[in-house]
This record gives sequence, structure tokens and C-alpha cells, in this order.
Amino acid sequence: MTTTPDETVLIAFTPDEFGQAALAHGIVEARRRSARIVAVNATRGDALIDERHADDAEVAHLDAELAASGLEHEIRRPVAPDVAEAVLDAAEADGATVIVVGLRKRSPVGKLVLGSVAQRVLLGAGVPVLAVKP
Repeated sequence: MTTTPDETVLIAFTPDEFGQAALAHGIVEARRRSARIVAVNATRGDALIDERHADDAEVAHLDAELAASGLEHEIRRPVAPDVAEAVLDAAEADGATVIVVGLRKRSPVGKLVLGSVAQRVLLGAGVPVLAVKP
């Protein structure tokens, strides 16, 4: 009889070096907590090509990496008007005990004008957020 882990580590995944950093740290955190992983790769869906949204090959690679970890996992690819809200909604729905997100370096003007998914997740999360860099 298999048991379901009591804790969930939510990884905000993007198919780049920042997403890989979040994935690596998320796997370590899930092992430490004996938790399952929910990897969320969200997009607004309003651009022809969203470089932060994983294609089918990248999702297959992500699934293989998570399977190799031996941890229970699930991959979600929501299309939502707000990527940060999609991550926060998934964390709440799955009862995540921690969110892992990769941080990008941004200029001062970029911070002021563009906002940041990671920043909004950090400020809006009801659980601890592990923010990592590659």
C-alpha cells in the first residue's frame, strides 16, 4: 500500500535556467519534506510565442526529470490572465506548504514598470516562498 505525502512543494517552472534552478531546489526541498511536487508552468496565452511556456518536448523532459527523482509529481500548464495568480491559485488548491520560484535579474526601471511574477508570488503567497537563482 502506498501512502500519499502530506506536504506539497509547488514549483513555478519555466523552460530556462531560472526554471531549472527552481526545479533542482524544489526536488531537494520535496525530498527533505517527503513531499509531492506540483510543477506549474502557466501562461497568459496572449502571445504567439511565450518563451516561458514549455512546449510538449520540454514538458516531457520535465516529467522525466521529476520521474527520475522518485517523487510523486504532477505537472500543470494553466492558461490564465495572470501568471502569478495562476501560481498562487495552484498553491492554494493543492495545499502547498512551500512555493519554489526562480529569480531573474531586472533593472531598476524594469522593476518599476514591468512588475514581476516572482515578486508578486513572494508578496501574495500564504506559505513560505523559496526564491532561487541559477
